[in-house]
Amino acid sequence: MTTTATEKPGGRKDSGRSVQRHTPGAAPRRRPGRLRARGLPYLLLLPALLLELLVHLLPMLIGIVMSFKELTQFFIRDWTAAPWAGLGNYAVSVDFDAPVGEALLTSFLTTCLFTLCSVGLCWLLGASAAVFMQETFRGRGFLRALFLVPYALPVYAAVITWAFMFQRDNGLVNHVLHDQLGIGDSPAFWLIGDNAFVTLLVVSVWKGWPFAFLVLMAGLQNIPRETYEAAALDGAGMWKQIRHITLPSLRPVNQVLVLVLFLWTFNDFNTPFVLFGKAAPEAADLISLHIYQSSFQTWNFGTGSAMSVLLLLFLLVVTGAYLLLTNRGRKATDAP
Repeated sequence: MTTTATEKPGGRKDSGRSVQRHTPGAAPRRRPGRLRARGLPYLLLLPALLLELLVHLLPMLIGIVMSFKELTQFFIRDWTAAPWAGLGNYAVSVDFDAPVGEALLTSFLTTCLFTLCSVGLCWLLGASAAVFMQETFRGRGFLRALFLVPYALPVYAAVITWAFMFQRDNGLVNHVLHDQLGIGDSPAFWLIGDNAFVTLLVVSVWKGWPFAFLVLMAGLQNIPRETYEAAALDGAGMWKQIRHITLPSLRPVNQVLVLVLFLWTFNDFNTPFVLFGKAAPEAADLISLHIYQSSFQTWNFGTGSAMSVLLLLFLLVVTGAYLLLTNRGRKATDAP
């Protein structure tokens, strides 16, 4: 309630200021400045959200729609005019008795094995180097910078260099192994046949382990040195310190690191494409390259889109299950 100036006995008047009083139970008025302060973060995020929608979400939705159509090279000009296929493309993709489904299953199993080996080796090398770099010695800064070189190099330049090194006749790998060390009766084929899996694994680990090293080294910086000193005074050796101090302290970091490495490796397309070209050997036929071949070499974009959607669903299920299990394990560990 607002009161204005009134005349009092004796000819005096109250001041002209209005006094605002709130009756009990009345809701206070919201200030415009507070609304602006609350809406400013969302306004600043709006450009990023629109860009995310245009770059990622919109193409993903278009790909999902394409997976329900018989989209071939005859409808590239206007893909919306392609006839509706329903779940036919998915049925072809998961029919493991047919050639298309059998090839997709083989590529999926190869990708799972490759991802398991690559992530495990990346984590092992990164953790070993991070623990080693915690000690102070001369040249530690130079080694840290040297370890990060594979992560800093452009992917295409690095993989093309590896492709030249793995050439059979004039590659550096065969020159060292066969010509200088005398291993094998003849130079090996590294870019075709069963050795292609080893080649792809070597390049992937070389390219990915510095990221694990960088993340784990940052995580180790947060562990107090006094904890290791107290454990050493109690008689704990290096392996016991790693088992009972380092690994438990790095559990939150490892949860995120393993998930990121898994997603990056399982979806890796650049490495096999640059290393082997459009047609990878069967031993190194990763699912990302397999989907590319199914789409752009056979011109069956509907089936390729269905395979992409199946891959997306698989990764969502694995990621959700991984986060659920790790969160339960962390809660069980933190519970008194």
